[in-house]
Amino acid sequence: MIVMKFGGSSVASATAIEWIAGIVKSRLPEQPVVVVSAMGKTTDRLMEALQYAARGSAYSAWRRLEDLRQYHFQETQRLLGAGAQEFLDRRIAPQFRELHLKLIELEEGAALTPQLQDEVLSYGERLSSEIVAAAFEHAGVPSRHFDSRRAIVTDSRFTSAAPLYWETYARLRRTVALAAREHTVVMGGFIGSTTEGVTTTLGRGGSDLSASLIGAGISAREIQIWTDVDGMLTCDPRVLHGGYRLRSLLYDEADELARAGAKVLCAKTVEPAVRQGIPIVIRNSRHPEIEGTRIGSQASTPLGVVKAIACKTGMSIVRLFVKEPGILPSVTDGLNDLFQRERLDVEMAQSHSEGVSFAVPSAPPLSELLRAVDPSVRIEVEEGNAIVTLVGEGIASEPAIRQRALAALEKKSPVRMLTQGGCPRSIRVAVPESRLSAIVESLHREFFRSADPAIFAATPESSREAVAAGIEANLAPQQTRVWGLTPESAPAR
Repeated sequence: MIVMKFGGSSVASATAIEWIAGIVKSRLPEQPVVVVSAMGKTTDRLMEALQYAARGSAYSAWRRLEDLRQYHFQETQRLLGAGAQEFLDRRIAPQFRELHLKLIELEEGAALTPQLQDEVLSYGERLSSEIVAAAFEHAGVPSRHFDSRRAIVTDSRFTSAAPLYWETYARLRRTVALAAREHTVVMGGFIGSTTEGVTTTLGRGGSDLSASLIGAGISAREIQIWTDVDGMLTCDPRVLHGGYRLRSLLYDEADELARAGAKVLCAKTVEPAVRQGIPIVIRNSRHPEIEGTRIGSQASTPLGVVKAIACKTGMSIVRLFVKEPGILPSVTDGLNDLFQRERLDVEMAQSHSEGVSFAVPSAPPLSELLRAVDPSVRIEVEEGNAIVTLVGEGIASEPAIRQRALAALEKKSPVRMLTQGGCPRSIRVAVPESRLSAIVESLHREFFRSADPAIFAATPESSREAVAAGIEANLAPQQTRVWGLTPESAPAR
């Protein structure tokens, strides 16, 4: 058995769904279980409808919902032709009536709770999985829809629920694994339910996590994540065009890339697959002939090779200066607690002679959180930064790689911070965000100018001309703002 997960863009229209039906049909001998996200931007539109209803804007909420209803009906009619109306009346229209009733409850004063939000947002995947299963059957793929809430068991942390692994695996073995022997099972990603049957969602990257959980639960041979890129690339195409496709990655390398900002794979997706030793393959649904990137426990590449460059934007560098070094541990512990409560991840912590520096996402609560620091501590905050991470197993212990990176960076911009050694597979630098494209281009030229074809595969954009062209339009004057909290400006506690 294999698991095939298709994202929102892969099921956004009748044409796209017909295309993936062809992909699935070509893999029927492998007994695929298909996991789908909501169609297109459905989740965003449902969230907008919720927010309008909670504010009492009944017409705006209804308009969003009506647009979604027409969209799902229209694409279903294109998919199923003459047989569409009976299916719509029986399976899709009732769900939109349920949604409308929930919005009316909000408009009449019901609270917008996390539990209600999960219930409403779950309809995106519930609708898409029903429609895709019907489309597969219409295309000659023997299919069966299965409600993911019957198998994915979670805790009750609504909007970001954590799966209960062994309960989930037991249910999957008793249901999906058996059904997949005779049918292509189609399930919605992102959603689950508590042991009491209350609907939950898995948060960011939830559909990928669903695919990984299902793969582990049915002991799949492979988990395929079908998206709109050819695989994991050596650089983010939104920052720099012209990257190479990685043929393979280790689990830990993929996890590090995800944590460093790569958008193709969510970090927590890897966990169930790693535990069961199941490879994950990133594939392009628009180009199914391309082999993609295989992520597993073994790779044929040597240690000490930079595999990819990942970026995080919208970062601030915070520098703490203390007169009494003895208070520093209590100050940093208190800040860590504050940041955790606000869900702000601290990165690149680094000590210096007068205190400590670290990077944190720029966010409205940041200034208020820092005002809670001991008034004897001087604080400087430098906004407008990005974190650039080089990833590759063993590169942190290679001095030559660090030297090459610094040499490439010096040509383009000063380095705000550099960390190496906290993780054996990454080197991280903080740089001005306004120079990000030029910096990534310089690093990419340094480490991938002679790409080993055994490790990297060329893409249509990975010529040197494309790499050079990709940066010119993105250069901008540096606009970094620095603000500080001194003992004199900090409020007394």
